[in-house]
Amino acid sequence: MFSNIFICTLLLLSCKNDDDTTNPNTIDIVGVTYSKSTKDFKTTDATIVNALELARPVGIVAQVNHSTNAASIEKKLDSTKVIFFGNPSLGTPLMQANQLVGLDLPQKLFIWKDPKNTVRVGFNNTSYLKARHGLKDSKALNTIHTALTNFTNTVGDTSFTSNNAESITKGEGIITKTSTKKFEETYNALLTAIKGNENLKLIAELNHQENAASVNMQLNPTRLIIFGNPNLGTPLMQNAQNTGIDLPQKFLVWEDNNGKVMVSYNDPVFLKSRHKITNNDNILTTIAGALDKLSTVATGL
Repeated sequence: MFSNIFICTLLLLSCKNDDDTTNPNTIDIVGVTYSKSTKDFKTTDATIVNALELARPVGIVAQVNHSTNAASIEKKLDSTKVIFFGNPSLGTPLMQANQLVGLDLPQKLFIWKDPKNTVRVGFNNTSYLKARHGLKDSKALNTIHTALTNFTNTVGDTSFTSNNAESITKGEGIITKTSTKKFEETYNALLTAIKGNENLKLIAELNHQENAASVNMQLNPTRLIIFGNPNLGTPLMQNAQNTGIDLPQKFLVWEDNNGKVMVSYNDPVFLKSRHKITNNDNILTTIAGALDKLSTVATGL
């Protein structure tokens, strides 16, 4: 369970649903809730990381500084970072209802400074998880919502803007292939292909099944690979900075109740629509081709 510090002491927050697209301060991203930070980017980042580290049994899985990655290829991007973190006690029940939720877990907090030097913190809200994965209201979702808003509120001004996800249909933007191989063979083939590509950087591996077992819950084999390529991701964020909440790329390898092994990933076309990316069709096509080839190697299709 998330730390009681955040559940019990940070309840004075004001959430609003701001649909006024004429407001220059409104960020219209389906399924994202965000708030302005009252601190600079560096302090915002450090404060949130500290809060996550204190909130046992929450664990930070990975921290990806998109701006640093952009600089490594001599490109400029305003301060942009995503932090992956999770709590198996909350995530596992969602994956028991629909394993594909594992593609959107662990949770993420997205920190960015826009061109007007406004620092913001955002996250995929629970309406996004419910719509995309056909989930029903649950205690786990309610706790996740409280925790996400409270972590954000450690640096925010207690005012949140929430964009609902009613326009998203179940399974939207997810490409799934059925593998001709067993689970471990599929996973290892995919991991080897990623590691063997000099343009790709492996960020993290996450074994959802093992994490479920650590809290005495059962889950079919479900593993996540997080990886990226700044040469392809950076131009998308330069065009639409908030694309960074959906980057780096991810593959979910999972086995259903019937023993079928699947590989799932986010369709770049979905990212284009969700973040209103323009003038980057060539890069999106390249990403789509790369994801297709990697998943083909994994599945044998």
